Amino acid sequence: MSYLLTGPAGTYRSEAPGTLGGHRRGRRYGRLDCPAALRALRGGGYAADRVFFADEATAVAAGYRPCAACLPERYRSWRLTRP
Repeated sequence: MSYLLTGPAGTYRSEAPGTLGGHRRGRRYGRLDCPAALRALRGGGYAADRVFFADEATAVAAGYRPCAACLPERYRSWRLTRP
């Protein structure tokens, strides 16, 4: 089985599943069990823009920011480093 993951150069196939999920239009990433993402998935319309990352470094390199709901400390750090 292979998984479709997102990286800095676009999507690619991986033998290992992603460890983080993200939202393409919102350019954010978070845990796979993120309550905000799960709520959005239940509401519909979110799944079409769902992406997956091998790890946090890959998500950041692809231009995504941390989720404020499930990664609040990382989100605060990200906010402080913005120009």
